[in-house]
Amino acid sequence: MKLKKKIVLAYSGGLDTSVILKWLQENYNAEVIAYTADIGQEINKKKILNNAKSFGVKKVIIENLKDTFVKEYIFPMIRGHALYEGVYLLGTSIARPLIAKRQIHIAKKYKAYAVSHGSTGKGNDQVRFELGYHYFGPKIKVIAPWRIWKLNSRTDLIKYAKKNKISIPKDKKGASPFSVDDNLFHTSTEGKVLENPKNPAPEFIFQRTTSLEKAPNKASYVTIGFKNGDPISINGKKLSPGNLLQKLNIVAGKNGIGRVDLVENRFIGIKSRGVYETPGGTLLMTAHRAIESVTLNKETMHKKDEIMPKYAELIYNGYWYSKARFKLQKIVDQKRNKINGSIKLKLYKGNTTIVSRQTKSSAYSMKKVSFEENKTFNKSNVEKFINFHKKKLR
Repeated sequence: MKLKKKIVLAYSGGLDTSVILKWLQENYNAEVIAYTADIGQEINKKKILNNAKSFGVKKVIIENLKDTFVKEYIFPMIRGHALYEGVYLLGTSIARPLIAKRQIHIAKKYKAYAVSHGSTGKGNDQVRFELGYHYFGPKIKVIAPWRIWKLNSRTDLIKYAKKNKISIPKDKKGASPFSVDDNLFHTSTEGKVLENPKNPAPEFIFQRTTSLEKAPNKASYVTIGFKNGDPISINGKKLSPGNLLQKLNIVAGKNGIGRVDLVENRFIGIKSRGVYETPGGTLLMTAHRAIESVTLNKETMHKKDEIMPKYAELIYNGYWYSKARFKLQKIVDQKRNKINGSIKLKLYKGNTTIVSRQTKSSAYSMKKVSFEENKTFNKSNVEKFINFHKKKLR
């Protein structure tokens, strides 16, 4: 008996990927392997297993990648201070390269001829997944259902689900859900009422941040310790990368920190509106910039600021594994061994304030900066400095 070909599907257990799983079985004479990367999203392992097995799936793989995700993907991005279009912390963008890498690994391990994802034909994620697939498995076929099937809308998808007795989740108001992506770094919400930019985001869509009105009336304080450019501790206690980010998510979310309502320019040329929650990531970004301010010299900091927009755009566009991103990462990490110390933050009703910066670095000189008379700074050179720059005006 000839063995069936195999397809590895990036499977969440939700509506979209459950429909895709069924559709792949109907349209391809292949065995589907359901692969779930646990990167800190709200996950029901029992539901994933039961849903997949109800379709006759023999192989379901759920892989815990939380620490890998934070250490090897989020932390390097934080070191680069990556913000797309000035505000977006790239929570969805940074997750796709890791999932794609592991999906191809699984495909090779089980000798699958194809991989599949649930990204829509109008979105960025299809690009991010498929650039990752190509980098690690250029000869493995990619099946992108949203670009080839006859289900042209969310309504068609729900009709197909009802026809095939696939459970349809409901949002908090009992309606069909928004399009939601979440992981340890962020939650994004798109679609429905959010598609019209004049509509305010309804409060019930927020999952990990408290509204400013309901946030505590008393400030919280948190101290983040850094070693070689990466956060390693909270309030003096060392934590694993995943646990550290999770703890920051809780304290920041409770204080209403990390919400962004953004109309962004997608890579494929469409404008879209999304609501993002990145509570812990917002604290890390603020703290990392603060620790750099007292540990790095001006040239290094300004060079990083100069390349940041391009660095962020490469990540957004799915070029995490590109030569261009690798090159910029080397610039980002050039002096990361100097970035050591701790930053104390005050959190209050959506605001993050730097309370103190502590480091053993000599980059910041109290003697030179002091307004008291001292001999460490030669003021007579200042006039020469100004005259030199006057010539550049002409």
